[in-house]
Amino acid sequence: MPRVTTEIKDHIAHVTLTRADKMNAVDPDMAEAIVAAGTALIDNQNIRAVVLSGEGRGFCAGLDVASFAKFAAEDPHERIMPRTHGDANLMQEVCMVWRKVPVPVVAALHGVAFGAGFQLALGADIRIAHPDTKLAIMEAKWGLVPDMGGMVILPQLVRSDILRRMTYTADPVLAAQGVDWGLVTELSDDPLAAAQALATTIAGKSPSGTRAAKRLIAVAESGADAKTVLYEESREQVELIGKPHQMEIIAANMQGRAPKF
Repeated sequence: MPRVTTEIKDHIAHVTLTRADKMNAVDPDMAEAIVAAGTALIDNQNIRAVVLSGEGRGFCAGLDVASFAKFAAEDPHERIMPRTHGDANLMQEVCMVWRKVPVPVVAALHGVAFGAGFQLALGADIRIAHPDTKLAIMEAKWGLVPDMGGMVILPQLVRSDILRRMTYTADPVLAAQGVDWGLVTELSDDPLAAAQALATTIAGKSPSGTRAAKRLIAVAESGADAKTVLYEESREQVELIGKPHQMEIIAANMQGRAPKF
């Protein structure tokens, strides 16, 4: 059985973790499958949004414990340090690839999002979780530090003391606490349906406008100075004004109908 499936329907890519018997735990093959699924979407001009979810009892339980024995037999320097995916290694790309996908990614979380699963979810633009979902930076449980891209994204989402508390303790927190801390966008009793509905809304907007917005937000969050951000605002806007997608939006608004792209 494949560890990850992708179905594209109505311009939305539905990416699903399908290792339900292991609560979608990440082993090397699962990592490869997640990265491959994300990479395949980067140049896909047909998609307008992505919904990322997991089958079974949880979104993702973290690193597959059975993989520890395999990892222990390898030289950690040779396994971890090579930059195999641009600035990242394979496990870091599990999270970071979703930031490279040029359209919004909405993650639907349920059950647990621990360790690797939590950092995978951080790669999404938006996280919708069931109220009972548990979240954790799990690496301290194993005497390790987070090393899957979370330290790139977490400082943009939460205060330093919250980041430190979660990192030092590995204590799980409920999704409601995650909302208060900035880790979860919103709660839903049916996070997958909510994520799909949100993706449908996004898919109805200007495709070029949405892609430009994701690029611009990435620049704004990168620590670029005001001069650079202001320039990128203007540059992106110039590429949108008067172009076919924007003209269709104007026509649709004037005629009281949904735009057609």
